Amino acid sequence: MSVIPITPLVPPAPVEVNGDTPTLRLFALLEVIAAKDQYFSLQSLADETAVPKPTLHRMLQQLETAQLLERSAEGRHYGTGVRLRRLAENLLMNDTAHGARHAVLRRLVAEVGESVNLTALSGSEVIYLDRLETPAPLRFYLHPGSRVPVHCSASGKVFLGQMTVGQRQRLLAHTSLEAYTPKTLTEPEALEAEIRKVKRQGFALDNEEFLPGLLCVAVAVPSRAGRSNLCVAVQAPMMRLTTDKALALLPALQRAAAAISRIESDATPAPLASQVTPPDGPDAA
Repeated sequence: MSVIPITPLVPPAPVEVNGDTPTLRLFALLEVIAAKDQYFSLQSLADETAVPKPTLHRMLQQLETAQLLERSAEGRHYGTGVRLRRLAENLLMNDTAHGARHAVLRRLVAEVGESVNLTALSGSEVIYLDRLETPAPLRFYLHPGSRVPVHCSASGKVFLGQMTVGQRQRLLAHTSLEAYTPKTLTEPEALEAEIRKVKRQGFALDNEEFLPGLLCVAVAVPSRAGRSNLCVAVQAPMMRLTTDKALALLPALQRAAAAISRIESDATPAPLASQVTPPDGPDAA
């Protein structure tokens, strides 16, 4: 009888939280936390980073006091705080790549003749990072910084489609599926079926689900990380943009999304190899 050799599992190396000063070590810890898509416990973070629990606990307290982190309702898990999310949103809206992305949107408006948006996911909402209006006289006025619900916006459904079922359930469990119009999907089962459809087809429609008379089509900006947190969308009144016309705009949307993806890739340095060093001593933080 042949014997199948068993290779022992090698535990992953701890993620490094290093820095020459306590402030830089806090920043390094924030980088680790910002990469997470769900709440985490003190123990899980200690296991991941190999930072002593007393030191890590003090670091988390400092970040929570600064509103960079927040605790879950039961108090035993942590997640990104409002202040940290606002910082990320401001960076996206005002970073050095903003002008290049804006130029792509300007070309897209000229090509499709309708208003266009660049959006990102922020908690259970979609935030408009940039928007250019159509010159047509009839339009819906929205502006950069505007927020729309994740469950009844085209971009929101694209973002939900990139999550696992468990990630979607965690997010939507704390989201009010409010009916903004008679067409808003408010039943979890119906919304899940719609999201699965979006995931298969690679785009999403908002067919009067947020505002009566408004149709929107959105696609994700491709990301080398796999999951994208940017979408490009076209919006217009339904008297001018039917579903069939919206689908005909998909190639233009996808070209714009690819152009923005190239801008993001050029602006983002390749990740460095991890070099984690736990803080020296229990009072290092």
